[in-house]
Amino acid sequence: MKELLKKISIGLVLLPLLCVLVVSTATRGSSAAAEDFDAAATYKAKCAMCHTATASKNFDASKTDEQLVESILKGVKTEKPPAMPSYEAKGVTPEQAKALATYMRTLRQQ
Repeated sequence: MKELLKKISIGLVLLPLLCVLVVSTATRGSSAAAEDFDAAATYKAKCAMCHTATASKNFDASKTDEQLVESILKGVKTEKPPAMPSYEAKGVTPEQAKALATYMRTLRQQ
C-alpha cells in the first residue's frame, strides 16, 4: 500500500510538470516559425519574378495591410495571366503575409 501511495504521489508531481513542458514546447515552436520567416528571401524566391526586385509592378502600396494580406493569402484573379496565386494553401500564415506586404512597401520607398 505504501508503494502505491508513493507512485501516486510521484505521478501527481510529475504530471503537471510534463504538461508545462509540452505546452511550453508547442508555444515556442509556433512563435519560432513566425520569427524565423525571412520576408526578403521569400519575396526574392516567390514574388520578385512577377513584381520585380523593387515591387514596382502589379503592387498597389496604397492598399491597406488587410487588403494586401488578403491578396497574398487568397490570390488575385486577373484577366490576363499570370494571376496572383493563393499562398495560404502553400502554408503562408497571415503574420507572414503581413511581413511580405511590409517588406514590399519598403522596396517601393527605396
